[in-house]
Order: sequence, then C-alpha cells, then structure tokens
Amino acid sequence: SKLSSNIQQALSFVDMKVHGAAPAPYRAIELIKGACDLSKTIDECFAEEDKALGDLIKSRQCKAGVYSFDLIQRRAKKPAGRPADVKPRPIKKIGVIGAGLMASQLALLFLRRYGVPVVMKDIKQEFLDKGLGYVKGELAALVSKGRLTQAKADHLFHILIGTLEWQDFADCDFVIEAVFEEMPVKQSVFAQAEEVVSPQCILATNTSSLSITEMASKLKHPERVVGFHFFNPVAILPLLEIIKGEKTDDVTLSTAFECAKKIKKTAILVKDSPAFLVNRILTKLLSDCFEIVDEGADFALVDEAVLMLGLPMAPFDLLALVGPAVAFHVLETCHRAWPDRFPINERLKRLVEAKVTSIYDGFGPGKQLNPKVAEIWQDRPAKEFLKEEILDRLLTNLTVEIDLILKEKVVSDPKDIDTAMILGAGWPFFNGGITLYLDMVGYTPKVLQKVFFSI
Repeated sequence: SKLSSNIQQALSFVDMKVHGAAPAPYRAIELIKGACDLSKTIDECFAEEDKALGDLIKSRQCKAGVYSFDLIQRRAKKPAGRPADVKPRPIKKIGVIGAGLMASQLALLFLRRYGVPVVMKDIKQEFLDKGLGYVKGELAALVSKGRLTQAKADHLFHILIGTLEWQDFADCDFVIEAVFEEMPVKQSVFAQAEEVVSPQCILATNTSSLSITEMASKLKHPERVVGFHFFNPVAILPLLEIIKGEKTDDVTLSTAFECAKKIKKTAILVKDSPAFLVNRILTKLLSDCFEIVDEGADFALVDEAVLMLGLPMAPFDLLALVGPAVAFHVLETCHRAWPDRFPINERLKRLVEAKVTSIYDGFGPGKQLNPKVAEIWQDRPAKEFLKEEILDRLLTNLTVEIDLILKEKVVSDPKDIDTAMILGAGWPFFNGGITLYLDMVGYTPKVLQKVFFSI
C-alpha cells in the first residue's frame, strides 16, 4: 500500500540521518503508522502519544538535547574568553590574502555580512579572476533564489576589489590570509602585508593547525596577530575558532570576537596548540580509524561503526570532503607534538602521494572501494572485527584525548568542546556534542575514573 511505502521511505530517511542513534524520530513514525490504523480510537492514539512522550522525556537523548539547546542558544551568545570592557577597533575595510576556494568563500562572507569594501589579493591575474568569478557566481545564485536583489548583488560586487598589489591593503583595518598551509608562506605574506598596513590593522590567519605564535614571531607587531579558523563550507558551519597567540593583545581579541558576531559566527577562544580543537579531535578519530583498517578491518565496517554515534557523515566520507592531503598535513602537525598518540600512517601517506582524493568511488549504498586504495591496503592482515569493538576503541581513545585537551587548557570548559563539535563538525544535538555523551554512556568513569561534569 501507499502508506507502508511512505512509512518505509520515512524509516530509510531517518536511518540515513541518525543511524539508529536517536529514538524520537522512529517513535514519531510508529505513532503516525498507529494513527492510520482505523481500528484504533482517537483516545487510544492520544494515549500512545502520551506514553511515547513520557518515555522519550526520560531518555539520554532528551537530556542531551536540552543541554545542546542551552549551549547554542544561550552560552554561545556570550562567548567565554572575550575580554571584558575592552573596546573593539572599528573595521571599515577588509583585506583577504589569496583567491583560492577558501579565500573566495571568506570574501563573499565578509561582503554579505559586514557590508564593507573587501580587497582580495593573489599573485597571478588568473588566480584572481577565478576568485572574483566565484564570488560573482555565488551572488548571482543568491539573486536567482530570491535571497538577494540584483541591485544589492551589484553593489556588493562593486565593493569587492581584486588586486595583485600590496599597496591596496594600505587602508585596511582587518586582513585575513587563506594561502597555502605552510609556515614560511604564511610568514612571508604577513611580513609583506605589515609593510603597508597601519600598526593598528589586525592580521588574522585561517590556518587549520599551524602555530599562531610562530607565525607572528618575525613581525614588528606580533600583538595584532590572531587565529581566525573557519570551517568548510564557510557559509554553512557556524563555528569560528579564535586562537590567541602568546603576544596577541586584548584589543585584537575583542575586535576578533566582535567581527565574528557581525558575520554571524559562534566564536570560541582556543589556546595556540597544534591543530587547535576540532581538528585535533577529528584527526585523533581518523588516525585511529586508519590504524584499525591497517589491522584488518574493512573501511566500510569502520564507517558503519562510527555512524552508530548518529554522526552526519562517516569518517572516510569526511576524508573525501576535507581532502586526504589536508588531513595528512594536520596529522603531521599533531605527530610532531605527540608522536605516540598521532603516528604517521604510511599507507595514508602513499594515498596522498598517489593523489587519490577519496577512499570510495561513487556515493551512497552502491559505492565501491577505490582500486588504488585496495592496492595500497592489500598487504594488511586478515582480522575479524565487530562494530561495537571498533566503536569502543575509538571512544576510549577520544576520552583520553579530550581529557588531555582540558588539562592543557586548549579550551577552558568541556562545554566549549561540545559547542565546537556541534557547530564545527555537525555532531548531533541528541548526543550533547561529545563530552556529555562520554559521561552519559560511561566512558569517562571507566577510562578516567571521573566525569567531565554533571548536569
């Protein structure tokens, strides 16, 4: 019947979204199915709804959902770490160093949300033209969807200035770099920018893992350098990690937080440490996933195990989105700091050298292992794994890593970690991010003999 077909479609959709990790949507489908049973009275159907509500209110997921809602709606609006009573500097013009995909996304975001002139610089006209073309195309798409008037789009593109010359940054109040992820390159562009900008101009970096302190170390004014780490896609993910270098002053921090607010991002203050916060947690997870595959587990089995958490994306699909080369670069950064916990995966290195961009060919249920991936991992041992065993190992190691993150004061509170994982990595509301989940399902007492907090 059409009803059973629709119910099946709904179940498939819910499975795809939460992978069995949240009871509420399944219970809702059951209630709808029950309401379509003509042998039941309306009072019986209402009684079933009451019972479902009573059961779900007592669930772990409900408690976690309320906690998550409080984080996002209340706590995130008054970010911890913003210097009190320090007036931010006004920003009337913004400079973006680079015209690649990330830089172009940043230019578009600043144009739309800040509404001030934006200067975008690159080293070659062809790179610049591509970046400007991206912004123009995105503005045109917003017009076609009715989210922007043509006049507004024309105005925004008019105040976007493409340049090959540093001199055009002279009157900028805020400059952000999104160039190649190598320390000498980033130090070089900041040194060149410092030659032309005012001493008050803030220099922000979108680095995903490199040291802010080291990046600022050769500048005349290291106090105006701050980490401003966005998450891809920039327009969708609301998190912004603001990273304080050793010499970053309070005015710079205050201006960075004010800028985040104006561009409608949720900012958290993060200590200057390798891979910062979200990337460190995701890199630990991915590193352990590769280790388990090296020991004989199938890629698909590891993905299925992690999806039992209800995450929006399996780890090896996330790898394709981020790019193996980027993921490996962050792993190298973590390896230099903590070689025992973040070993270099030689097969992943070979994957990057072979320029393979994805573990799988295709998407969805019919996807197949990429032949080159199968070749690189062909000599691993044959070992049977259970999904529960894989997930247990991953969560045990994450518990230890998160405890170290808090001990190192990378962030000041477990709530910052949960806010970051929900808004920067899309981890589900119904788990309360990660620290509350680890407390509630018993990993913190088992592994650390304590809990992160009690609510």
